[in-house]
Amino acid sequence: MARYIGPKSRIARRFGEPIFGADKVLSKRNFPPGQHGNSRRRKSSEYGIMLAEKQKAKYTYGVLEKQFRIMFEKASRMSGVTGEILLQSLESRLDNIVYRLGIAPTRAAARQLVNHKHIVVDGKVVGIPSYSVKPGQIVGVRERSKSLETVQAALAGFNHSKYPWLEWDENQKSGKYLHKPERADIPENIKEQLIVELYSK
Repeated sequence: MARYIGPKSRIARRFGEPIFGADKVLSKRNFPPGQHGNSRRRKSSEYGIMLAEKQKAKYTYGVLEKQFRIMFEKASRMSGVTGEILLQSLESRLDNIVYRLGIAPTRAAARQLVNHKHIVVDGKVVGIPSYSVKPGQIVGVRERSKSLETVQAALAGFNHSKYPWLEWDENQKSGKYLHKPERADIPENIKEQLIVELYSK
C-alpha cells in the first residue's frame, strides 16, 4: 500500500507539532511551510479545523484515507464513544504496538520491521502492519532478529513502564497487550471529537 514518503518536517510544521517524533527543523522553524508560512494567515474555517485534525491523525498513525474511513465506520457501529474507540483501534495496530513497546524508534521503522517479518504475535510471524492485536496477545521480536542493531539501539534505555496497557518481558524481548488503553493514557494530541463531527457531516 502506498505511504507518504515526503519530507516529514514539512508535515510537522504544518500542524505545529512533532507528530513523527523529535524534529530539529520544527524547533528552529515553528511556523507553517511555504513562501508565506511566516506571515499572517487567514483563520481556518470550522470545516478546515476538523479536516486538519483528521489529517493529523492519519499522518501520526501512518494510515491512508480509505483505511482510516473503514476504521471510523467500524468504530461508529460499536457501542461506546466513537472517537475513543477509533483511537483504541489505531493504538491496537501491530506497527503501533511495536513502536509503543520500544522495539522501533518510530512507527515508520516499526512498519518496516513488521513488513520484513521480524515481528511475531503469539509466537507466529505476522507481516501485516495493520494487523489488529487483541488484548492478551504477546508481541515480540523473532528469535533470529533479536540481534539486529536497530532493535537493540531502540530498546536501549527505553522506559517500558510509560504505557500501562502494555507489559514488557525483558528476557523474551516481547510485550503483552493487556487491555485497550483509556483515552487519558493515549499521549497523542488528537481531538478525536472533531474527526467524528467531520465524518458526521
